[in-house]
Amino acid sequence: MLQALTQRDGLSILVILALGLCTASGLAVHFFKPQLKFVWHCFFRPLGLDDQKARLEKFYRGQAEVYDSTRSFLLRGRNTMLALSSGHLRAMRVRSPHKRLVWVDIGGGTGHNIELMDKHFPISSFDTVYLIDLCEPLLEVARKRFEEKGWTNVVVLCQDAAKFTLPEWGKGVDPKGTVGFVTLSYSLSMIPSYHAVLDRIEYVLSPQDGLLSVADFYTAGKQSSLHDKAIGGLNRECGWISRWFWQIWFDFDHVSLGPARRTYLEYKFGTIKSYNGRNRFFLPFIVQIPYYIWLGRPRACDVTRFCHAFEVEGGNTIGNCSPVPTTGTKNLEVVPTLEIGEPIIQLSSLTALEKAANVINITPPLSAFHYQIEKPWRLPYYEQQVHKEFRTFIYSFTWEDPFVDMEYLQLSSKDTMLAITSAGDNALHYAISAQPQRIHCVDMNPCQGHLLELKLAGIHSLEYDDFFALFGEGRHPRFRSLLDSKIAPYLSSSAYQFWRLKDNAFSSSFYMHGYSGWALRLAKLIFSLAGVSDHVIAMCNADTLEEQAKIWREMLRPVLLNPLVVAFLKSPVFCWNALGVPLNQRQMILEEGTFYDYVQHTLDPLASTYLFKTGSYFYLLTLLGHYTPASCPLYLTRDGFNSLKASTSALDAFRLHTNSIVNVLRGLSRWSLTRALVMDHLDWFTAGSAEVDEEVQELYRVIAPGGFVLWRSASRRPWYNTVFERTGFIVIPVAIRKGPIAIDRVNMYVYSRTA
Repeated sequence: MLQALTQRDGLSILVILALGLCTASGLAVHFFKPQLKFVWHCFFRPLGLDDQKARLEKFYRGQAEVYDSTRSFLLRGRNTMLALSSGHLRAMRVRSPHKRLVWVDIGGGTGHNIELMDKHFPISSFDTVYLIDLCEPLLEVARKRFEEKGWTNVVVLCQDAAKFTLPEWGKGVDPKGTVGFVTLSYSLSMIPSYHAVLDRIEYVLSPQDGLLSVADFYTAGKQSSLHDKAIGGLNRECGWISRWFWQIWFDFDHVSLGPARRTYLEYKFGTIKSYNGRNRFFLPFIVQIPYYIWLGRPRACDVTRFCHAFEVEGGNTIGNCSPVPTTGTKNLEVVPTLEIGEPIIQLSSLTALEKAANVINITPPLSAFHYQIEKPWRLPYYEQQVHKEFRTFIYSFTWEDPFVDMEYLQLSSKDTMLAITSAGDNALHYAISAQPQRIHCVDMNPCQGHLLELKLAGIHSLEYDDFFALFGEGRHPRFRSLLDSKIAPYLSSSAYQFWRLKDNAFSSSFYMHGYSGWALRLAKLIFSLAGVSDHVIAMCNADTLEEQAKIWREMLRPVLLNPLVVAFLKSPVFCWNALGVPLNQRQMILEEGTFYDYVQHTLDPLASTYLFKTGSYFYLLTLLGHYTPASCPLYLTRDGFNSLKASTSALDAFRLHTNSIVNVLRGLSRWSLTRALVMDHLDWFTAGSAEVDEEVQELYRVIAPGGFVLWRSASRRPWYNTVFERTGFIVIPVAIRKGPIAIDRVNMYVYSRTA
């Protein structure tokens, strides 16, 4: 009896286990059904050798209803492409508010892109949206989707992309230039006749305002041509294993990842934005599928929009490494650059480019800088080895007092000036206070240019609260969204790529990034270890100079002027990597005294002279890691921000050069500047350097009568003062730090100017 019961119970248990396994497997199959369908149709089911339409229908018919759910992680970049496009379309709407807007989504399949676009740019804003695809099973899904949305302005067409025809064209209507927006989302790599498709798009796209946006897989080898360097962007190259594997893998599904399609795309159209990414959705450290996002415009666009890219106040762009224009050579002189040996162009006038526009019809496109639609502040440059040495920006904030600059520069709206870019804070201050005609911002480090571009674009496109969150508080939870949808239209492709790769820069404190961020991190660590963090906050909130000076003298001075801390501060590695002080400048400091004396004489007078809480923002940022509305650079005040935003001429005055000062000066015509501010730049050179002689000579050539040069130095008697005098300048020391009196809110430099 017992044995029978045991057997029966054992059988029951087996039955229960079997039923459980069946149920679990059924649930698993149900849960993973979309993925199983995807795997079967993509990896196992044979496609055969049918024509393109039959092959597509055979491939997608069994998986059409699960297409979107199984591609969300595979087809990266679609949302970014549409967000970028929406920003450019809004800018286009501002320029041409009454122009008809037609969108053609080629290879749009299930209509996912159109539904996604509605979150960025309302579908109701388009006059008509056309979805064109050759695969009927996918289009059936799209029709149901649009019907549920109630969109009456969306039309689904089953057509060959190489021959597509829109119903609105009608009989005898020339479609040339009638379309405002075209997208190719992971479809260009699947179209055999891609030449014909791109030719067709180029014909129907509006030559002035048309926008073409592409997201797709790709592979690419080493970039060899200047054109590739100018538009390809960062991380474009793929390793040979990656190129070999992915081309073969996707070729089984008749998807071509070879470089031909992208090459023809970038030849046929002018590049506006280019971003190269890696899809790491599966085994992220091993499987990384290359994909790209690209925005462009017809090369037939109005060339006068970017003529200034070749012209610098009637001079040339020597050293800017600009590409040869797509036009002819009448009135153009080809000269060698001073660094890389590539030809560049000298333009005698804007009309020279315009007259030459029809001389040659078949030429390579210009760089991405030239096709930028909005606010082309940045002058073109090709990335060279010297640029690659700068991994990021050195200065996240500018460490010179612009209020004193304004006192000595005596700027007016009639002036044309040159300044070092740095973080751009002081240049923006000059634009607010005086609105000079032109501000040439020069920096060899391209990342400093990217930072100033971001600030200019942010001022133009954002509201004050968002802008202050970025650069005042140093953090913004939606930076990536703002970058793609609002800021990007006003950035060069190079700057966009930089910030796209650093989209976490504003996730915590922006000012902890860059080389200068190490100084702020060290200060925070020292205060924490010394147990004086609360006193730091108290000093920054002090209402009187007496209270502030007492906290400094009793609590913080013993910590910062500790011999161990000073010894660390004066180390060559920390001086450069955290403070941005090069070896030659460090040596100039040591020649006039000890590093301890220098730090002591710099810091001691400040606490009793300038109140950190209400205006001395340099050290407040160092202590807190962020600005406050009451203590920040002028461009971060609400009045300063609104002044720049309201003045088109103030923002348009900027020209950003990615080059050495001497190369930019060579490109300027005689007497084209009235002011030049070179900060402490000359401290970086070795005493007796021939480069300083050459730079001072160029300054003497370009400074107009009545104009002058202003510079700072860590030395009371910088050796290069004699170079200015020998060249023909009269040197006037205007502020020298002596004793316990601060000469400005930073109190680190000596001021000199020419007369």
